[in-house]
Amino acid sequence: MPDSPATLPMFPLNAVLFPGVSTSLHVFEDRYRALVHHLLRIEDPADRLFGSVAIREGYEVGDHGAQSLYRVGVRLQLTEADENTDGSFDIVAVGRDRIALDRLEVTGLFPRGHVTERPEPVLDVPQELLDRARATFTAYRAAVSELRPDPFSGTLPRDPEYLSWTLSACAPLPIAERQQLLEASDAGERLSLVTELLRTELRAMNVIPSLPATEVARTRWSPN
Repeated sequence: MPDSPATLPMFPLNAVLFPGVSTSLHVFEDRYRALVHHLLRIEDPADRLFGSVAIREGYEVGDHGAQSLYRVGVRLQLTEADENTDGSFDIVAVGRDRIALDRLEVTGLFPRGHVTERPEPVLDVPQELLDRARATFTAYRAAVSELRPDPFSGTLPRDPEYLSWTLSACAPLPIAERQQLLEASDAGERLSLVTELLRTELRAMNVIPSLPATEVARTRWSPN
């Protein structure tokens, strides 16, 4: 039976995940192997849902006290699960939407969270902001590619909300800053924030030490 929408199996991670983005996980702890077994017993794959919130930096993976977890996370759908000979799993899950963790129960076979939905408002995003975000990321991608093989693939989404999630997921930032992106109130705020964070990375790489944002938007790179 699927879990109640207000209760989800929980898999806290040392990472911030985002809606619309797939993630691969190696599951080896007993409680999380039990979580995967639980999900696989659910007949409808669309109901194989679990939640994840990030563990604050400085805490161990197994320390899930109330003070060690961020409150805003993501509801995910299990899409692939391969069981290994040692009983561990390699799984793939895709982020569905944001949730807020109200309370965590750790007394069962695996953690369960009492959660509420954290929907994002649909607002118009200025085209100038979309263009600047795309151009900044493309400049960052080109700069990184000069140092090592391009770690990114595919094209950027056109939808502002999914563009904001994709850039947030790709940005090489500490957990606290990625959490800030996850908790941003809307796509416009998130795109503004991730653009500035990526520009800071580019300045550190001496790519745009002094160019204003309008010049960055005129770079020749395009992901489409």
